[in-house]
This record gives sequence, C-alpha cells and structure tokens, in this order.
Amino acid sequence: MKNIPILLIVFRFLMGPILITLTYNFGNEIRKELILLVFLGLLSDIFDGIIARRLGISSEKLRRMDSQTDLVFWLCVAWCSWILNPEIIIENAYSIAVIFIMEVLTYVFSFMKFRKETCTHAILSKLWGVILLLAFVSMIGFGHAGIPFFLAVFFGIVGHIDVYLIIYFLPKWTHDVPSSYHAYLIREGKSIKRHKLFNG
Repeated sequence: MKNIPILLIVFRFLMGPILITLTYNFGNEIRKELILLVFLGLLSDIFDGIIARRLGISSEKLRRMDSQTDLVFWLCVAWCSWILNPEIIIENAYSIAVIFIMEVLTYVFSFMKFRKETCTHAILSKLWGVILLLAFVSMIGFGHAGIPFFLAVFFGIVGHIDVYLIIYFLPKWTHDVPSSYHAYLIREGKSIKRHKLFNG
C-alpha cells in the first residue's frame, strides 16, 4: 500500500512520453483516446497525494517528486496539443509565452530565495490544473480553444502571481502552502489550517 503514491507518480511521468508517441503515430485518429489518458493522468495526480496523506507517508521528497512530475506531464500534454493543433498554438503564441515565462520565474524566484524549486501545491494552482485539463480537452478532443483556453490563461496568470507571493512571504522553504494568505500567516508566526484532501 505504501508504494501506491510513488507508483501513481511514476505512472503519470511515463504517461507524458506515451501521449506524445501515440500522437505522433496516430494523430487525429485517437483524439478521444488521448483525452482518456490525460484524464487518467490527472486522476493519478489527485489520488497520489490523498493516498499518501491517508497512509501517513506524505513527505517533502514525495511532494517535490509530485510537483516535478506534474510539470513534465503537462508539458507533454501541451506538446500533443501542438502536434494536433499547431494553428491554435500559433494564434495564441503570446498568451502561451506569458504562461511559460511565469512558470520559469517561479523556479527562478524560488531558487534565488531558497535554493530549491517551488512546491506549494496551492489551491489556485490546483484549480488552474483542472481548468487546464478542460482547455486541453477542448484542443485535443475537438480542435477548439475558445473560452476554456481563455480561462486557462487567466487562472494561470492569477495562480502564478499567488505562487510569487507565497515565495515572497515564506521565511523559509515549505511545501504544501494553500495560498499567499497562508504564507503571510506563516511569516507572522501563526499556525495555519491545511485541508486534509489537498494540503493535509
């Protein structure tokens, strides 16, 4: 049982290259199948943390592994979107570039302050992940950007700003910080409550 969270993380890590390979080989023929695999990847992300906390084995190492695997997985999904819908990516290149730059800056700021990558698992970041899924479902499954893509960009910007503030407020590196407000409370020496399902 204690190996389940790690197995789920490994599953999600391997799912990224598998998605890219399938997309290159079969393209438009398996759009629906790709969406199913992306959903499975998201479910593995949701349950690895929940199960780890239930088993009492959630640790800094596991949470950092989870964060980096998330990055690899979503980059691979984005790559699949590019293969299937290059016109959508080109049309929205500036918005996508903003999100990529903001993501890189989270690592820059975190390494500058803590000498470690960020690992906040903030609520807004989790919300962004869900909306990002909807945007990719729209693009990969139906070749459409529209409102899901706009919402993904909007919440991506808001979520990254929240992470910047978390990094700014935290006096020392900490994983699983629900929001910048919670980071502020930590800086003030106050205890915070973490939701057992998300940041327990």
